[in-house]
Amino acid sequence: MTDYARIRALVTGGASGIGKAAARELQSRGAQVAGLDLDPSGAPDGAIGVHCDVADDASVRAAVQEAADRLGGIDVVVNNAGIGAQGAVTDNDDDEWHRVLDVNVLGIVRVTRAAMPHLQQSDAAAVVNTCSIAAWAGLPQRALYSASKGAVQALTLAMAADYVRDGIRVNCVNPGTVDTPWVGRLLDTADDPRAERAALEARQPTGRLVQPDDVARAIAYLADPAHVSTTGTVLAVDGGMHGLRVRPAQA
Repeated sequence: MTDYARIRALVTGGASGIGKAAARELQSRGAQVAGLDLDPSGAPDGAIGVHCDVADDASVRAAVQEAADRLGGIDVVVNNAGIGAQGAVTDNDDDEWHRVLDVNVLGIVRVTRAAMPHLQQSDAAAVVNTCSIAAWAGLPQRALYSASKGAVQALTLAMAADYVRDGIRVNCVNPGTVDTPWVGRLLDTADDPRAERAALEARQPTGRLVQPDDVARAIAYLADPAHVSTTGTVLAVDGGMHGLRVRPAQA
């Protein structure tokens, strides 16, 4: 069994949704965890909550340094903070494109850049980025979001290549539609929330939305220091949405 007791992990967006589930999962395996979030009050019990705006470099540097000071170093960075966007390519103005890319892509850059000196001192260094099925599959009304997540996937592979000789593993998870508060808010705005939820469930071959804990366990796998040969990996946690082509269920 992996000795997670020596692992010090930083999770952005660690106070809700996938990030909170990932922080809990890492804690359950023995890791010390800092949850960085705009509102860190929701970080799991026992985790260190730190205010952080990943769209602001000064905020990121201060938050990463506080986390490193309080944890005694950083071995694992989970870049999970992100925002959603809806619409076709014509539906969002330049300001919205800049805002989403700034959080979803540059947020990963800022956090990893600030944490790199600490990762370079670790003998169990790993970076796990939360990407999306949208990086692989053309989804309707998700042009901006998909562009940001496509960039995250490409960035993950480039980072893995850059730091493989330093012993820093870099991977990402690509969830399908996850049952998070953000998806809940989208459903609430639909004309028929129950029908919309049923459509999202039917879109995945398993017939169910991905749960935050499903993604958290995948993140923990990629962060596990025992998996020294796993780097530059894109791990689907999508109920088969990317790779399977199943026949529609018979009525």
